[in-house]
Formats: sequence, C-alpha cells, structure tokens
Amino acid sequence: MLELKKIAFSADGKTILHDVDLVVPDGELMAITGPNGGGKSTLARIIAGIEKPDSGQILWNGQDITQLSITDRARLGLGYAFQQPVRFKGISVFELLKLAAGGDLTIAQACDYLSQVGLCAREYVDRMADGSLSGGELKRIEIATILARKVKLAVFDEPEAGIDLWSFQNLIQVFEDLQKKQQESIVIISHQERLLKIADRIVVIEGGRVAAQGDAQKILPDLLQQKPCCKAGRGC
Repeated sequence: MLELKKIAFSADGKTILHDVDLVVPDGELMAITGPNGGGKSTLARIIAGIEKPDSGQILWNGQDITQLSITDRARLGLGYAFQQPVRFKGISVFELLKLAAGGDLTIAQACDYLSQVGLCAREYVDRMADGSLSGGELKRIEIATILARKVKLAVFDEPEAGIDLWSFQNLIQVFEDLQKKQQESIVIISHQERLLKIADRIVVIEGGRVAAQGDAQKILPDLLQQKPCCKAGRGC
C-alpha cells in the first residue's frame, strides 16, 4: 500500500501541491484526473521519485521512501511510465525488455509482452528502441517494459497520449487484464472517460489539492456532468 501524507511541492516560486493526502490500496486501479495544471503529473513524478516533495511523507508498505531515488523505488517494485517515453540508442527492444525483467527473459516471453500492447512481436523484438520508432510505438514498448518488470505499483502518466484509436482500445484491454489479476496497484493520470470508467477509485486534483475522491461509480457521473471536456476526451 502506498500512502502520501501532507505532500507539498513548489517550483519557480509557485506552490503546485498543497498538503496532499492519498492512499493507494493494494490491487486497486486508481485514476487521477482534474484540470490541466492542477498538479496531477507532478504528483505522479513525486510518487515515482523523479521529484522530491518540499514537505510531507511517502510510505510504501509502511516504509518511508520519501527520500529514495527513482532507482531505489524501482527496486522496491514501483514503476513509472513517462508521458513522453524515453528513446534509447544502441539497444534493441528485446534487450530493453530483458533489462526491465532483470535479465531473465526469453524471446517468447518478450513477444508475449509486445503482443499484449498491440505490437506484432516479430516486427519489433529486434528493432532498436530509438528515433526510428514513433511516439506511439515507444509508448506501447514502455508499457511492455512495465509488464515485464512485474511491478507492485505502476504509475502511468497520460498513457493515451500520442497513440492512435486502435492502440488506445488495446491499451484499455491491457489495464483491464492487469486489474483482473489484482496483483498490482495501478495509478493512471488521465482525462479519458474510458480509462476513468475502468478505475476502482477516482481522485480529482484541482489547484494542487484533492478536490474529490471515492468509488469510481459514485465520482464519475458528477465529474462528467461538471466537466464535459472529460467526456469528449479533451484535457480539462
């Protein structure tokens, strides 16, 4: 279980997060949504360890990880998928997946992960994970690395960004499959109604604060009524 206690964060003289309290239970898919600039992506980076809070505490299964690096958090089972995936030079997709899995990965297993994110494995397993791939392809490969790592908590920052409709539909299926396993906790930063609909819990971040949170079936109807742009799939 992940617990955030009184998390505050400022940048360039502006307060972005104000004493945020949040709990991500084990085996739950949580969607974090809200207006652009409200602090959602900053909160995701703080969970991952990319940013450090000015104050507050982050607990992972009771352990204080507030000052741990992104690498140390990864060793504990926390994974993070960037909104804009990182490009690599001199490494193949298979090698990238093998690194994510800790070195113990067969070609067949790598192909299975690629297939889960809608990529034809035989066309991608030997390709280089560099600028020759589109943003959408890199996004799906990054999600495949999260699957290969078998993380305990995965954070996805707007996973729908830069991918086509077919890939997005496949992406939803990936999250639904992960949710059914109930082995990993998943946090998704998104405005997309279809992603919000598969969540167990929705948290609304607005003005750097938790404006609302609760069971998705209770939160979503009011959220869509108040913010039509979410329903249309646009940024709120």
